[in-house]
Amino acid sequence: MKKQPPLAVKDIRSSLSLNLKLSDRVALRITNIFGSITFLIICAIIFLVWILWNTAIIPGALPFDKYPFPGLEMGVSIFAIILSVSVLISQNRIGRLEKTRQKVEFEVNFRAENEITKILQMLHEMQKKMGINTQDHELETMKENIDLQRLHEQIWDEEKNPDRED
Repeated sequence: MKKQPPLAVKDIRSSLSLNLKLSDRVALRITNIFGSITFLIICAIIFLVWILWNTAIIPGALPFDKYPFPGLEMGVSIFAIILSVSVLISQNRIGRLEKTRQKVEFEVNFRAENEITKILQMLHEMQKKMGINTQDHELETMKENIDLQRLHEQIWDEEKNPDRED
């Protein structure tokens, strides 16, 4: 079996981007548009023109939404709902990406820990064969493999009792 080269960070990012659903791509596009300074300026200009038009400040413009501008108020309210939902969708997407990142990070850390433990065990065996005898309790502790079940239980206990000190 041919060994694949390790993934670069940009490859990992691009593979996460390839897994986007249509709804994720739409939400990302909406967030990018609504979250820009250009969009803010456009909205401010539209509101200003709307108000100036409907207060008869612009010569020759016939008001169609007299003060207190119920049409503008309704439009802004509907737009606020759409914007709020798009922000929530974006936050959900970011949350899913963060969970994925945490899982990948945990897996990498767990594998690295196992590899380091194996290296320590091999070094200790080499020390024994070379006749170097050390009584290092810290080394003995570091050579132990991680008990994933015990780790999960410790984390679970800490989440249930966050104020408890060990």
